[in-house]
Formats: sequence, structure tokens, C-alpha cells
Amino acid sequence: MNGFDLSAILNNPEYVGLLLHGIEMTFVIFAGSWLLAMTLAVLLLSLRVSPLRFGEPLVAAYVSYHRNVPTLVQLMLWYFGIFTLMPQGLSDWLANHNAETIFAVIGLGLCQAAYFSEDLRSGLRSVSAGQMEAAQALGHGYISAMRFVIMPQGVRNALPPLINHTVSLFKNSSLAIVIGAPELTHAIKEIENISFRTFEIYLVGTVTYLFFSLIIMGVGAYLSRRTDPARRARA
Repeated sequence: MNGFDLSAILNNPEYVGLLLHGIEMTFVIFAGSWLLAMTLAVLLLSLRVSPLRFGEPLVAAYVSYHRNVPTLVQLMLWYFGIFTLMPQGLSDWLANHNAETIFAVIGLGLCQAAYFSEDLRSGLRSVSAGQMEAAQALGHGYISAMRFVIMPQGVRNALPPLINHTVSLFKNSSLAIVIGAPELTHAIKEIENISFRTFEIYLVGTVTYLFFSLIIMGVGAYLSRRTDPARRARA
């Protein structure tokens, strides 16, 4: 097929429909895995700072596994391995309810939780010990001090790496193509197979990922500015 013709993609209702559905499923995977990752990260952090003796080595082992095994391999393990070992009734239900998307959310969420928990841990460690002592001197107990004094400062300090890993999670949603999840990269591949407009459709995909990644970074930068104590003091 000769010549560059972007309108052949953008003016075709079928292709646009596939792209919009792919974008929608990308955000379903991204949002679901982000919520799972952040929830689990908070639980891992709580376990790590708890007085339980097994908490530290257990969380360290979890983080080490997910940081050293490629995300792609983890997704394939969940879909092509664990999925096949599930009871027949459960596997049938999952197969009828978009199992590919569900396992993409699980695989990405569990993996990203390791990074989020380390980000939160670093932010928490950057808060000086004097903050806890000051909070307790004002009558706060341990839990109250953590909730109202330590954790807000720790999360604020952890925002930059959390934002970076959030963008990485959004981009890693494209890995779900290997297990057949109908996200944006999957839609791009389908359109390429139909239209044979390889450069045009991959250009559209590149711009789309770039656009949404910049939006996420912009939201993160806005949150960082809003929570900057120096800025609030000037205001």
C-alpha cells in the first residue's frame, strides 16, 4: 500500500471504534491494577512497620520476587499457569467474564504493589523521628500519630516516585496483549492486520500513549505543587 494516509485510519468508523474500545479497556486495566497495587502496598507497609517478627522478611521476599521477575513473565504465569489450575467452575466463570482483563489487573496490580510499597516506605523513612515524638507529646497515640502526622508527610514525600511508577503502570498495561486482553495495543494490532497501514496506526498508538502519559504526569505535578509545604506557607 503506497503513501502515508493518516485519514485512512482516523476517518474509518470501524478503526476508530476499535481504538476507543482499546483505550477504554486500557484504563479499566490501569485503574483496576492501580487500586489493587495501592491497597496492597499500604497493607505491605503496615505489615513491615508492625512489631510482628515475620513481617519484615515476608514483605522483603514479596518485593524481591516482583522486582526481579519480569512483569511479562508474571502475567503469563497467571494466565497460562494459575488459570489452568483453578477449579472448573471458577475457570468457566472467569472465561465468561473477560478473564484476560481480570488476570491483567491481578498480575499488574500484584507486581506494582511491590514498587508502591517501597515508594511509601522511603517516604515514611524520610520523616524525622522527632515528628513522632512531637505528636506523642501532643497527646497522640501511635496509631493516631501515624494517621494524622507521619503518614501524610510520608505520602507527600513519596509522591514523585509514586507518580513515576504510576506512569510506568499505565505503559505496562500494553503487556496485557500477550494474554489477549483487548486493550489499546491489542486494538492497534487488529487494525494493522485489517488495514495494512502499519506506520499510520502505530503512529496513532504512540501519540495516544504519549498523550495520556503526559496527562498522568501533569496531574502528578499538580498534586506535588498542592502538597508542597513551602508553597502552602507562602500562600
